[in-house]
Amino acid sequence: MAESFLSIIADTLLKNIISPSIKQTISLLNASDLKRLEETMTYIKAVLLDAEKLQQHNQTLRLSLTKLRGVFYDAEDVLDEFRCDALRKELKTVRFSSISIPLAYSLRMGHKIKKINERLETIATDFKRFNLGENVQILQNRPYVVQSHRDTHSLMTSKVLGRDQDKENIIDLLVQPRGVETMTVIPIVGIGGLGKTTLAQLVYNDERVSRSFPLKLWVCVSEFFDVARLLCEIIFNINHERSDGLPVNALLTLLQSLIKGKRFLLILDDVWNEDRVKWDELKAILMKLDYLHQSKIIVTTRSLAVASIMGTQSPFELEALSHEDSLSLLLKWAFNQGDEERYPNLFPIADEIVKKCKGVPLAVTTMGSLLYGKTRQRDWELIRDNHIWKLDQEETTGILAALKLSYNHLPHHLKRCLAYLSLFPKDTLYDTDYVIQSWLANGFLPSPVQEDDVCCEDIGLQYFKDLRSKGFVQDVDDKVTFYKFKIHDLIHDLALSVSQEECLTIYQQTISASENVRHLAFAEHYPMRILQPFLKKLKGVRTLVNLTPWGQFREVEKTFLSACISYFKYLWLIELENCTLKALPKSICTLKHLKCLVLSSFHNLRRVPKSIHKLQSLLTLRLFNLPRFQVSDNLRRLINLRFLEISGDDMQLREVRPGNWSSLRFLYFYKCTTLKCLFEGMENLTSLKDLIFEYCYELESLSRSLKFLVKLEDIFIISCPKINLLMEPQGIEDQNLHLGLKNFIIRDAPSLRDLPRLLLEASASHLEFIEIRGCPELEALPNWFQNLISLQRLEIIDCPKLSRLFDGVEHLTSLKQLKIQQCPTMNDKYRPQTGADWSKISHIQEVHIEEQKIIKSS
Repeated sequence: MAESFLSIIADTLLKNIISPSIKQTISLLNASDLKRLEETMTYIKAVLLDAEKLQQHNQTLRLSLTKLRGVFYDAEDVLDEFRCDALRKELKTVRFSSISIPLAYSLRMGHKIKKINERLETIATDFKRFNLGENVQILQNRPYVVQSHRDTHSLMTSKVLGRDQDKENIIDLLVQPRGVETMTVIPIVGIGGLGKTTLAQLVYNDERVSRSFPLKLWVCVSEFFDVARLLCEIIFNINHERSDGLPVNALLTLLQSLIKGKRFLLILDDVWNEDRVKWDELKAILMKLDYLHQSKIIVTTRSLAVASIMGTQSPFELEALSHEDSLSLLLKWAFNQGDEERYPNLFPIADEIVKKCKGVPLAVTTMGSLLYGKTRQRDWELIRDNHIWKLDQEETTGILAALKLSYNHLPHHLKRCLAYLSLFPKDTLYDTDYVIQSWLANGFLPSPVQEDDVCCEDIGLQYFKDLRSKGFVQDVDDKVTFYKFKIHDLIHDLALSVSQEECLTIYQQTISASENVRHLAFAEHYPMRILQPFLKKLKGVRTLVNLTPWGQFREVEKTFLSACISYFKYLWLIELENCTLKALPKSICTLKHLKCLVLSSFHNLRRVPKSIHKLQSLLTLRLFNLPRFQVSDNLRRLINLRFLEISGDDMQLREVRPGNWSSLRFLYFYKCTTLKCLFEGMENLTSLKDLIFEYCYELESLSRSLKFLVKLEDIFIISCPKINLLMEPQGIEDQNLHLGLKNFIIRDAPSLRDLPRLLLEASASHLEFIEIRGCPELEALPNWFQNLISLQRLEIIDCPKLSRLFDGVEHLTSLKQLKIQQCPTMNDKYRPQTGADWSKISHIQEVHIEEQKIIKSS
């Protein structure tokens, strides 16, 4: 993680140092110390990029950057202490009773600032000896220099396995006639090492392609997307003469004379540019060439964003190799032809190694290269069990070079977010809601600001989407308001390698760790006599996670948690799951920096300490699946909460007063078995965006006060057997109501007979998705549904008494997807082509009726 993230940490520190809130809080300190800190940080930030570039060749500089990382984190902790104290003072939870207390506080904090200053100035002095800053300027002044570690070409050097069908599919796209007078751009997308360039080479060298395109051009674009350079490379492909230095207009004239009306195939390989303006500039030039509409362009990229910008059709997303092809490829690289038959004892091991490679050709060939010349079974077992999967960089430069190239192109803020995911085991099914809360707690997202138009959670979701578009996440499942996803094992290994000493997960191994560890997870249980000396070393831990497989429970000693709280004064996140702990130590309420607390599946936990309200920095509180839990009234005093999950069998919290939870955006009731209705004062949750109820067996209705929550976008009601939602407008005020609900889901509600007109119709211009599932008593959809003019998706599943849709469905032009399943009468009535009322829904682009699916071309 380390050096790669120093720039963004420096930027955050500087913003905090000069922020009015910090300056106001530390006004009692010596102003010159604060000014010194600001000046030193400004210098360090200015030369940091250069220092990171040069560190690979300078051991002293590398050590200085390691020290700088520690100072930065300590500085963050000190500044966060100011923030915490300012917050507590504002809330009047801390009051100075005499002048001596603020003076003592001023001296103590002033001493910390001076210590940080001294350490930073020492490092700044080291930096000045290296003349940092000059090298960046030199690089910036070089014309048309491609800063790339990789070049590609059009030549094939050996037979390729497993891509025959992919090749045929691409060739079909190339040779089929195209009637429109525009260019055709076919993007090939996939993660690093999947074989995009190899596939493009196969296509490029096929005889049919050569016959169709008299002129074939190959340009490795890489990360430096400069129009003049690319035109020079295209021209060099044709006449093999350099034309560097010519203006763009002259290059275009030269290119036009060389093309001479020929159809051409242009491969733009390894494209990273996500700036549409740059592509539009090149596109405008290419559009001036003759026969462009009969020519074709293939783009290979790791980024769906690039494919979206450049492609004229859906991207060709490259899939992993089959297991059989991967095994053949491994053996091909590991043995000289025919030699593998002499070592049948190695085949089962090869099979297991191939499984670890997940069908990524680059990983497979790297493994084969490592295994070449090794015929002892023990050697193969070592590689299968330990060697490559721990990412020994000296042994795996091939795969690491490819994966790290992708990683190195990420913005710094995405690097931190990706590296943090290495804390969790491989094959973890991540949830974006929870991941984003973890990122927020650890300072990877901008700090919450109430008046900002763009909230930090939305920024976190965009971070996830950026990682997805760049190929770092996979198996993405859209859950309407959040996503489930995984990361490839190789990507996980990469994240583990770049997280260096900062993220540590303790498995079955000897306990040891660097003092630089900031994020700590336990996947095994250890007695305190073993843990005690280990924990004492780790003063700077911010994240503490207890990993327990779902369905299993672990005895977490109260003394262990107390020791962690005692040693880790700057904890920002605690996540404990599937524990048998009966009570939390009271000392947990002293963690004034704590921003996220997760207590999940504690079957014996009855309550949190009464002083829980002292955790005023808390942004996220997940009290999930706690069947015996008492939901205390004290929780409402956590006024900075943004994300709250609660469960339990004793709901003592009955009222939310003005000022309580005014920042709350997400509220989830899970197995609140005694909850019959919502709190009094729900109208005070003025920032609420998501409201979810699941397994609330006594819940009978929703509160009409929800009509005051203008920011509410999502309501999900799942497995609440007594719920009915009769909420009709009353009076002129309700009739003129305008709400912003976007998604409404109700599932497994056997008592439901009515839908909440008050909320849904008032959201007519915003409501996009409705799902109604498992409602056996619902007999009709109300005709006011025809007023939902923004509705895009409607799903009706397992509602056997429903006999028809609402009047006017044919007028809902925004409706793009309709799904009807397990509704016998409606299934027959709206069956595609043959149903009596098919004409009323035939305008909808995508219709699912039972197993029949109709998708109209757009």
